[in-house]
Amino acid sequence: MHRTDFTTSLKPAFLLAAISVLAFSLNGYSQNVNGTSIVNIVFTSDAHYGITRAKFRGDTAVPGYRVNAAMISQVNTLPALTLPDGKNVGPIDYVIEGGDIANRMEVPIQSAAISWGQFEKDYIHDIKLTGHDGKPAQLLVVPGNHDISDAVGFYKTMAPLTDPSSMVNIYNLMMKPKKLITNEAYNYATDKINYSRDIGGVHFVFITLWPDSAERIWMEKDIDKVAKNTPVIIFTHDQPESEAKHFTNPLPPHDINSKSKFENLVTEYYKGGATVGKDDGSTNIEQRGWVKFLKAHPNIKAYFHGNSNWNEFYTYKGPDNDVNLTVFRVDSPMKGKYSAKDEKLLSFQLISIDPKTQTLTARECLWNTDPLNKAQKIVFGETATVSLRVN
Repeated sequence: MHRTDFTTSLKPAFLLAAISVLAFSLNGYSQNVNGTSIVNIVFTSDAHYGITRAKFRGDTAVPGYRVNAAMISQVNTLPALTLPDGKNVGPIDYVIEGGDIANRMEVPIQSAAISWGQFEKDYIHDIKLTGHDGKPAQLLVVPGNHDISDAVGFYKTMAPLTDPSSMVNIYNLMMKPKKLITNEAYNYATDKINYSRDIGGVHFVFITLWPDSAERIWMEKDIDKVAKNTPVIIFTHDQPESEAKHFTNPLPPHDINSKSKFENLVTEYYKGGATVGKDDGSTNIEQRGWVKFLKAHPNIKAYFHGNSNWNEFYTYKGPDNDVNLTVFRVDSPMKGKYSAKDEKLLSFQLISIDPKTQTLTARECLWNTDPLNKAQKIVFGETATVSLRVN
């Protein structure tokens, strides 16, 4: 179920040879991390408010707001838990949501506005975590393909035809414009949700959907502002290969239609043909530009994403097997590839950055292993520790 290409600590039998070392030098670390050496981050994705789970905790057709609320209730227990090494988890500094807050509004799915209201209750008001500084954990969000489709339209009928509520609210929350944008004024072509944060001596880059040629222009300017020996981590929605259907229709008038089935979510025109490619190699042409960017920026050390929805720690090699990028894929509470069928596999990730040891540890947090037990605790599953050195 999980493919792991670098050092893990789930069981001794699963220990694998480490890939190229990923750690930053002390020269690249200048941030005082609130008087502590550890930064803890919760990472989850694909909340998908508006749809139902077939089965959850003894019930059927369970709506997304109930499942997400149950997960957040478990997330709130993290600080008091004991890790396998005997240490307490402790404060949580950030919560990162990887997109698809609202499900696509195909009839009879609820509107993005309703979904955002439910997300706001769970992820903004009901998260009770505090960081090492004693302040509430900061919420960081990127949009997903469903959030964007709700804003720009889709080739299947939606009701309403468009509703940019989740995109507008993510934009206002993360970009903090002097004048908040409205649904009426929102323009996906110009109102991209791209931003960065310096966390624990690491430069975190958050981008809209996938690092296509347009996103890379913004990334180039942003990454060039940090020291060459500062590690960079990318958070976005799509996996490193992206999906052909997410690209823009290459044929004039470049519209969204049911014949070609392009969704016009990635700004770059699709180069592999006039209709959506379905093979694993369908985005190879597009990926080569992305790989070239990776080679030009060797301080990009890790990539976190949702969209394909299961827990996996792996290495992205590129279409020509000429790059090595450490990747962390996270599960969804509603649409997990495996957890949708077996609720005991539901998980999110706990990311810990330790500047003293110059390491990043990602832990799979299985939060529903005993579904009918109200007192159940999170079980730590697969764990991967990588160093963060820029050579």
